[in-house]
Amino acid sequence: MNFYTKIPDSLSVYFQLELQKYRDNYALGELQKAWGHLERAHIIGQRYPFAHSYVHWKMLLFGIRIKSSNEIIGQIPRLLVGGVKSFVGKVPVGNPGGANVPSLKSFEISEDIKEIFREAGLN
Repeated sequence: MNFYTKIPDSLSVYFQLELQKYRDNYALGELQKAWGHLERAHIIGQRYPFAHSYVHWKMLLFGIRIKSSNEIIGQIPRLLVGGVKSFVGKVPVGNPGGANVPSLKSFEISEDIKEIFREAGLN
């Protein structure tokens, strides 16, 4: 069993970029675009406990901001369990992390995010 801890520096750059784009769009009130960047950050960081948990925390705060009880309720278990699943390498790859999708379902990763993984030297 592989144990994952910290997001590699080569991937962290892309993770941080998505979070910055999230903050920029959020500040502009472009909430749909902001959410899309959180989903991308989730896919990029979901194998790493702290990154994974951090994105779920931001998703929970987003749900509070938009007053979405579905998102708030959906993020709480993801926040509590997501990091643990990352630590032991058992995440549903490609899952965007929102409460609107099943938490254990894997999704196809978009080509541009696959390219990010390749650029970071990861498969």
